[in-house]
Amino acid sequence: MAAKAGDEFTGRMFDAINGMLLDMLAAIARKDYTDRRRRQAQGIAKAKDEGRYKGRPEDTERNAGIADMLERGMSWSKIQDATGCSRSTILKISKRAAAEA
Repeated sequence: MAAKAGDEFTGRMFDAINGMLLDMLAAIARKDYTDRRRRQAQGIAKAKDEGRYKGRPEDTERNAGIADMLERGMSWSKIQDATGCSRSTILKISKRAAAEA
């Protein structure tokens, strides 16, 4: 026998099954994401060991300009506006300059 379209039991069963399917698909997507990230990290580590991966090269010209601006006493916000770099980049260059001095 077919259940009525407005049957409460059928509606609740469909809600439970749909919720379960969504949870299962979310779990599968998460596992796929973590597996891809792990394999990517393994590939990068292997390439680094073999000397094929060196990362993005440093922009030495920009960094020298930032170091010069820091020496002249410019504020970090003005340096950011002038160069378009992040505060963490300015901090890295500032620490490097302090270590060299």
